[in-house]
Amino acid sequence: MNTRWWFLLPARVWTALFLLAPLGIVGAYSVLTRGDYGGVEAPWTMESYTRLIDPLYLAILWRSVWMATLSTVLCALLGFPLALFIARAGRRKNLWLQLVLLPFWTSFLVRTYAWLFILRDTGLVNTVLQRLHVIRTPLPLLYNDGAVLLGLVYSFLPFFVLPVYAALERLDGSLAEAAADLGARPLSTLRRVILPLSAPGIAAGCVLVFIPCLGSYLTPDLLGGGKTVMVGNLIQNQFTTARDWPFGSATSLVLMLVSALALLMMMRSPATKEML
Repeated sequence: MNTRWWFLLPARVWTALFLLAPLGIVGAYSVLTRGDYGGVEAPWTMESYTRLIDPLYLAILWRSVWMATLSTVLCALLGFPLALFIARAGRRKNLWLQLVLLPFWTSFLVRTYAWLFILRDTGLVNTVLQRLHVIRTPLPLLYNDGAVLLGLVYSFLPFFVLPVYAALERLDGSLAEAAADLGARPLSTLRRVILPLSAPGIAAGCVLVFIPCLGSYLTPDLLGGGKTVMVGNLIQNQFTTARDWPFGSATSLVLMLVSALALLMMMRSPATKEML
């Protein structure tokens, strides 16, 4: 055995213990039967997978994919201009980067609870609008799809900004200047020069936003108030309240499969290939 094999051995052992072994346990649980008092027991069955064909669970899966896709699109629309601005901020770029990273200094749970105080009927937004006599009754800003979408975009926007900023930071500024010298307008330079060269960062940002949003359960649970159920909430409920571990395991594996397929489609799409 060569030296390279021995250097890779700790990583292989770590992967086997903390990735492959738990994944195998989840896979085995998914084809067992739910016990009378929770847990799993024989016989082996595929019932947990067939239950996922129910329209109720298909609707939850579709809602999760749609919310994750919409969150990724909004993060891209908001995050790319911000990353471009930071990359061109000169001496103050470190300040802007610190402001982007500032939310990570606080617990994710605390930041999500903060939105509850902002969006509730007696929260900041409704109070200000009522005192300005813009509205008479509080707006229903909480416990709906809009609140969940806002929470997802707020939570995962930095995950899109950082890789795009890293890609834009490495760009040669003379390329944009050369495009301008050749008569290209700012929008043409952005579309034909900056976007294609920053495509790896954009693709990485989309992956870092889409996959966590797809499996998110805390944000829909708090800001959705039980009205916006995503697949992450379904899995969490099966392992805790319902104590149906086989169905929760099967749903988890299907979620992983959907994430992998979405990632594969994203990387093989003609638009992504053209940019890359």
